[in-house]
Amino acid sequence: MENQIVIKTLNKFLQGQYMGIHFYEEFIKELDDSSPIRNRFISIQKDLKHHADMLSERIQELHGTPETSEGIIGKVELFISQIFDKPNDEKEILKHAIKGENLYGIKMAEKLVHNKLDKKSLDLVHKILDKQREHVDYLKSELH
Repeated sequence: MENQIVIKTLNKFLQGQYMGIHFYEEFIKELDDSSPIRNRFISIQKDLKHHADMLSERIQELHGTPETSEGIIGKVELFISQIFDKPNDEKEILKHAIKGENLYGIKMAEKLVHNKLDKKSLDLVHKILDKQREHVDYLKSELH
């Protein structure tokens, strides 16, 4: 596997982690301090930051330069969602978080990395995706 392809793929995945970090930031701002899910969202955001650190480290091991933000597309998506798709209550916030984790965090990531990573990088991505599946399970349990 060519390192440049691996680095480029990991960087796109890393941008997705930054996008998640910023989306959770917005969710956390919307939740009242007394909300039982607010602290869990802070914990999920910490996980995403840890994932970003692990991905950055792997990219550097491959002699690449890690991305430092969600990129232009991610910033535009965040901006648009803040204007047009802002959740009003906890249930809507949970639905948005589930959609973000499932669609962008897991499904798109699986397509992105398919046949584009070396074994060590793929193992790292699978570890991260497994943690994100745990997030989805938690979010769904809180929704019902």
